Amino acid sequence: MHKMEMVQKHIPVMLNEVLENLALKDGGLYVDATFGFGGYTSAILEEKNCRVISLDRDPDVLPRANEIKQKYPLRFEFKQSCFSRLAELISEPVDGVVFDIGVSSMQIDEAKRGFSFSKEARLDMRMSQSGLSAYDIVNTASEEELADILYQFGEEKKSRQIAKKIVSKRALKPIETTTELAEIVYEVIFKKAGQLDPATRTFQALRIAVNDELKELEKGLEAAKAVLKPEGRLVVVDFHSLEDRIVKNFFKQNGPKKVHVSRYAKEAFKENTPFSYVSEVIAPSKEEILINSRAHSAKLRFGIKAKGEHHG
Repeated sequence: MHKMEMVQKHIPVMLNEVLENLALKDGGLYVDATFGFGGYTSAILEEKNCRVISLDRDPDVLPRANEIKQKYPLRFEFKQSCFSRLAELISEPVDGVVFDIGVSSMQIDEAKRGFSFSKEARLDMRMSQSGLSAYDIVNTASEEELADILYQFGEEKKSRQIAKKIVSKRALKPIETTTELAEIVYEVIFKKAGQLDPATRTFQALRIAVNDELKELEKGLEAAKAVLKPEGRLVVVDFHSLEDRIVKNFFKQNGPKKVHVSRYAKEAFKENTPFSYVSEVIAPSKEEILINSRAHSAKLRFGIKAKGEHHG
């Protein structure tokens, strides 16, 4: 079992589909906006004689980035930063950008980081390990703010009851650990065997709030659009509905509009949109879901940037 867990932990989700839809070529420049354990980065570097610039705001990934740097000293560059700053950090046009929008399995497995309710740890959840933590939000936000966070970012129907319970508990003593918070949620929503753990949505909501993930994602997609060359490709893998809505809307707003034309018309009037092509949703294969449980909720979308103003 342990070997299986190790394999799962470091398999990047939908790797084959990512590589295929990035349409890699020798001499290309690609950006891995969510480095994590470097799964996509190393696969891209192995696949073609190309360059990769990778970003991650988590300082814990540096040892892995250094390993890849030793193997590909001239073709790989790592920048410790949030991906919303991608356009400031990359000064040349790129052939492809990939995002994997999920908490890295590394962060969840690292109990002390406080991302997971199944492991006792101080409430933290900061990807960059700096700034406001989950502990700060849980212990200082008003009952209304807490309820809003849980409802908007966790889609938690019992957000008001949980917020009320948090506020009454913290009046007695600060809520310090992941398990303490999970127990508070279980007092509102009973744990049932075989069902999603009731604390999942609360923890997801706090993590998104702490890391400002939805705003980050909106800015990151815009920045990727800005650095792509004409006909460059943007590939995004996401895992839950809030992020998926942002990705879907981004491609819808920037992709070609569907135009219905009479069959007698010579040619459809086409607006110049930033992307000339946007894919439908691509789901992981049944085989992958069996091997890698993280893949079951994954969705992949990609877009191809338009050629630009000149026609022909």
